[in-house]
Amino acid sequence: MSVLRGKKIVLGISGGIAAYKTASLVRLFIKAGAEVQVIMTPASVDFVTPLTLATLSKRPVYSTIYNQPDPALQEDHPTWNKHVDLALWADYMLVAPATANTLAKMAQGNCDNLLLAVYLSAKCPVYFAPAMDLDMYKHPTTLANFATLTSFGHVLIPAETGELASGLSGEGRMAEPENIVAFMEADIANLLPLKGKTILITAGPTFEAIDPVRFIGNHSTGKMGFDIAKAAICKGAQVILITGPTHLDLQDDACTLIRVMSAAQMYAACQEHFTAVDVAICAAAVADYRPAEIALQKIKKSADELNLTLEKTQDILASLGLAKTKQVVVGFALETENEIEHAIAKIQKKNLDLIVLNSLQDEGAGFGKPTNKVTFIDRELQITPMPLKSKEAVADDLLNILIAKYYA
Repeated sequence: MSVLRGKKIVLGISGGIAAYKTASLVRLFIKAGAEVQVIMTPASVDFVTPLTLATLSKRPVYSTIYNQPDPALQEDHPTWNKHVDLALWADYMLVAPATANTLAKMAQGNCDNLLLAVYLSAKCPVYFAPAMDLDMYKHPTTLANFATLTSFGHVLIPAETGELASGLSGEGRMAEPENIVAFMEADIANLLPLKGKTILITAGPTFEAIDPVRFIGNHSTGKMGFDIAKAAICKGAQVILITGPTHLDLQDDACTLIRVMSAAQMYAACQEHFTAVDVAICAAAVADYRPAEIALQKIKKSADELNLTLEKTQDILASLGLAKTKQVVVGFALETENEIEHAIAKIQKKNLDLIVLNSLQDEGAGFGKPTNKVTFIDRELQITPMPLKSKEAVADDLLNILIAKYYA
């Protein structure tokens, strides 16, 4: 999963021949899961059409500070393209190609077109990919502008060496679109708050066999655990996701997905990997009891009653809490009464650092729903109730709490 997934990127295009590569660049950003807003200088529209980029980005392309009235829309005055709103929308801004002219204006704070107005209003990280002839690229003023922009905290994506539009060959060619995307992904990943951390996450139900075809289970879909895993990856973590039976899947280089069936199998997998992780988040709905004996053949419906003897399963969360050394251990609690009291008791009994409490009494919470309403309680007994949110947002809240508390 790309670190650009879900991110909003303003792509600023200035007037150079390398602008023709921006169609591929937009497609690569979209493929990575980003949203792209293209802003062009007036000169750049001679090199690549706004229609092409609007089609690829699925967003309108802006190249002027205001638009002339459109009689077809019964407009009688110009409409303003709000540069501040465009700038604040972005998670990242990339100027590519960044010509010598545009770079000089950025360095000096000149503002004679919409792209520069958006740039001067941007509060997000800014990347720039220069494109110009080799002598221009090495000119002292260009090098000084590079230094000025990097002193602002902007990130230079170095030009590559190759054939140039002038017919010469040398440094100054804009980095290829694939290399620009890879550069940004690597740079962003290096700054993510959970980079270098490994998180173990459990998800889904467990199925406890009665016979070869029947089991004791619950209604958990695993969505909460999978959403936590996705959010952790987006924040730079390596994830070990141990899941019970679920239709969900997560294919990502940063995720080791381990599928299990029973509580005993989940327990064994957690014990195997726990010593190597920094955080364990137990979001799975693990069965508390299992049949003491599993019938080797399908049980026939021959009597009016069937009595099962159940025995306790091993408490995965408690075992991790008691075994932890450097790890942060997070549990989930689904309660139906005396929720806060029971959650606090679990923190203390199981030696947890944080518990995520949700109640079946809250509308929109529980199994099989896209939303959840949780309360976070830490080991210092600080209680933080949250409103009803999507499970994706709950996952993000949980990780932000862990980052603020342990990794800020």
